[in-house]
Amino acid sequence: MTPLLSVEALHVGYGRAFVVHGIGLHVDRGEMVALLGANGAGKTATLRAISRQGVHSQGVVRFDGADLARLGAADVARLGIAHVPEGRGTFGDLSVLDNLRVGAILRRDAHGVARDIERVHELFPCLAQHSSRPAGALSGGEQQMLAVGRALMMRPRLMLLDEPSFSVAPRVSQEIYELLAHLRRTDGLTALVVEQNADLALSCVDRAYVLESGSITLAGSAARLRDDPAIRQSYLGY
Repeated sequence: MTPLLSVEALHVGYGRAFVVHGIGLHVDRGEMVALLGANGAGKTATLRAISRQGVHSQGVVRFDGADLARLGAADVARLGIAHVPEGRGTFGDLSVLDNLRVGAILRRDAHGVARDIERVHELFPCLAQHSSRPAGALSGGEQQMLAVGRALMMRPRLMLLDEPSFSVAPRVSQEIYELLAHLRRTDGLTALVVEQNADLALSCVDRAYVLESGSITLAGSAARLRDDPAIRQSYLGY
């Protein structure tokens, strides 16, 4: 089966300095994959290279067979790739409801958008309760939920999530990962998740790659990485 996302010999840099060095990875349809590593390992740069946001890159990135190299960020979004950036990226001055509408800005099916807003409210009841509030007035955990909900409004074929547990209470982080796992089971959600909290990510994903200093040093099933004490101590830090 051809992967939905395929990355080969990818180098990524900011300015003239490369921070990712020739990595390869893939994500199959309906699969959740984690990209693990310490701060500065190149995880965020990898996601930005895939979504074509603010980095320069060399190598091959294909999404459902399409070469992303010559596309802009808006074109990548139109293909169905939703990027939830680190720090959430919500529009603080807009209401919660308007943030969700922004997530559907490329869609033209008004009735479908309305139904999906209702579904996001069902998935995240706190967003329904605070629908008219400015997004900037929400707690950190609520803003993270809003960022995920806004991405879901795209009806994405692939979600890229950058540190969804960042600055979020452990209970809320667990809820977000459990929701993602639920969406994979019910909707066939496909996701590539960047995460420093290896223990949390490995409890929900199918496979993982470990990135160190811009290179992939380890890859395998979540169960293998989670259950091998030597791997945990040497690569995952717990």
